[in-house]
Amino acid sequence: MSNPSDTTQPEKSESPAATPGTESSGGAVVILFFIFGLAASMVLGWVIFPTLLYSKKKQPVDFNHALHVVEVENGCQSCHFFREDGTFSGRPTLESCVTCHESVQGATEEEARFVSQYVEKNREVPWLVYAQQPDCVFFSHAAHTIKGKMDCVTCHGHIGESDHLPIYEVNRITGYSRNIWGRNIAGIKRNTWDRMKMDDCSECHIRENVRQASVQTEKGGCFVCHK
Repeated sequence: MSNPSDTTQPEKSESPAATPGTESSGGAVVILFFIFGLAASMVLGWVIFPTLLYSKKKQPVDFNHALHVVEVENGCQSCHFFREDGTFSGRPTLESCVTCHESVQGATEEEARFVSQYVEKNREVPWLVYAQQPDCVFFSHAAHTIKGKMDCVTCHGHIGESDHLPIYEVNRITGYSRNIWGRNIAGIKRNTWDRMKMDDCSECHIRENVRQASVQTEKGGCFVCHK
């Protein structure tokens, strides 16, 4: 029979002490997973995604700008010119090319294919336009090159010095050329011709309007560029 006065409490079992270094190793694993996840996200978002976002296409016919600029009279203006009403010709038509290319000139495969597939069949070349903007955007070449005295390099880069046309990269979602957004997914640019976004146009317009304080009508007017 137990003694009522015996107040001795049963001993409680102590939980085993944590193994030294367990908590620190657990924290290291969490940090390691975080770093790995961050690196994987950066690679996916900055390398893999931009690559998958754009499909690559070759132009119907390769074109040597450098050769034509040197050998053709009037250089760039022989193919890209202003019409009598002030509008810009843009892409050269077959009519512009036939004058010199009614028959094969030289021995290149591209030249022969151009003549056989387009000149002889009287078909316009379906050129892929690197600078194609949305339909709601209005751009006047005359206002920029004649009135603004800008050169083509400012927006198009040194394409006139190239021996071959660059690969045309088109956004699978929007359908626009990569030349519009730019190659850097973060929007960082080094040159004026790296991209053709609205921000780039606004940046130049603001800068030029500050220099020419007398030009007030074009400041902040959305409908100057948008239809």
